[in-house]
Amino acid sequence: MPIVIAILNQKGGSGKTTIATNLAHALQRDGKKVLLVDSDPQGSTRDWNEANEGNIIPVVGLDRETLAKDLQAISQSYDLIVIDGAPQIAKLSAAAVKAADLVIIPVQPSPYDIWACADLVDIIAARHEVTDGKPKAVFAISRAIKNTKLSTEISSALAEYNLPILKAGTSQRVAYPTTAAEGLTVFNDSSSDAAKEIEAMKQEVLEVIYGA
Repeated sequence: MPIVIAILNQKGGSGKTTIATNLAHALQRDGKKVLLVDSDPQGSTRDWNEANEGNIIPVVGLDRETLAKDLQAISQSYDLIVIDGAPQIAKLSAAAVKAADLVIIPVQPSPYDIWACADLVDIIAARHEVTDGKPKAVFAISRAIKNTKLSTEISSALAEYNLPILKAGTSQRVAYPTTAAEGLTVFNDSSSDAAKEIEAMKQEVLEVIYGA
């Protein structure tokens, strides 16, 4: 069975699709067979895939509560599956948590985003009670503005949730929306600072999954 990574946050605009598309491409560039699953009814990842005419990575839409069961039917030929989760729909988030080996929770440096994590953390904790700690879960700081007080304080604010925080995250960079609009990823320029951020996140995610 493939490893399933779900990018989830029930607050919209947290950077889920940006991380999902770029992380999936980073993993694929390592030679992994990767499937990208859009579980958001808004279909942003499917729109991105249409913009590149399906030429970067396979994308399927599975925006229903039977996600975990549906994945079993289509996932056999892949090494990794990356799920772009749905905001504001608790049942779809719960379905993605059930399917996942690792949940990445992108959080912007904002009090509202930090508070909005509570429900998702509760869903993960409830799942842990019946699965002996699966899925693993980590925070990833998203869209940070460098050298601002809020960006440096977010780690301590998230500590109350008792989940690890990835050292690697994304910053406010024009490369992310620019490449997304063209159906590309930041690896369109693999020497860019944005590509280095995603590459560092990929390395850390692999360490969480497989061990350092």
